[in-house]
Amino acid sequence: MNTKKKPLYIAFSSQKGGVGKSTFTTLVASVLHYRLGYNIAVFDADFPQHSLMKMKTRDLGMVMENEALKKLAYKQFTTINKKAYSIMACKADSVLEAAQEFISGSTIAVDVVFFDLPGTVNTPGILKALAGMHHIFTPITADRVVMESTLIFTQLLQDVIMKKGETSIETINLFWNQVDGRESTPLYGVYNQLIEKLGLSLMRSQIKNSTRFRKESEVDSKTVFRSTIIPPDERLMKACHLDLFIDEFLKIIQL
Repeated sequence: MNTKKKPLYIAFSSQKGGVGKSTFTTLVASVLHYRLGYNIAVFDADFPQHSLMKMKTRDLGMVMENEALKKLAYKQFTTINKKAYSIMACKADSVLEAAQEFISGSTIAVDVVFFDLPGTVNTPGILKALAGMHHIFTPITADRVVMESTLIFTQLLQDVIMKKGETSIETINLFWNQVDGRESTPLYGVYNQLIEKLGLSLMRSQIKNSTRFRKESEVDSKTVFRSTIIPPDERLMKACHLDLFIDEFLKIIQL
């Protein structure tokens, strides 16, 4: 692999907590690293909770306690012959420098660095960190409060940061998350028109609502969905259309 190629910087970002930023960071990083052969690193700059760092500790414990998952992890590591991706804690105002330092010192060429950033625009250094991303993906739900804050924030990024030119941002992509398959609410149509009118990009793939997004793996489960150590089970990915999302994600970032 070409060591001179600069890695892509990607963030799942939103101004609203609880829409799935950390979950999507984990899911996509794990698919790319363990299943598609890319080398991934993750920076957890969501200070002070650092939920990804905590998730990795939990995932390690879960694998050690669960025989089925232990076998799965062992088979994975002997097949692909690579370690788990690194997750490093950092604050938003120094995260770009920390990433640069990590990449320079890495013996393996890193393909993508994911950044889990704080969900408030007044966090010190957050706008600088966002301006350093190549691609931003923003999960949205059909909820008035989520939509209002997201659209204002996305327009701020697009109109202020991108148009100033002092930025690495190539694309900002909204995508529907937690879509309930049973209720085709007219709200989606209204919001889709509004997103188009504002000139914002909306992904075609929609993530179906699933309890999997909110559930940690059980001690006796034989499959994994959200884990920093094992990629999500392919059947579970299909069920919520995460497989279609990954295809579209890869087309956008052109890895």
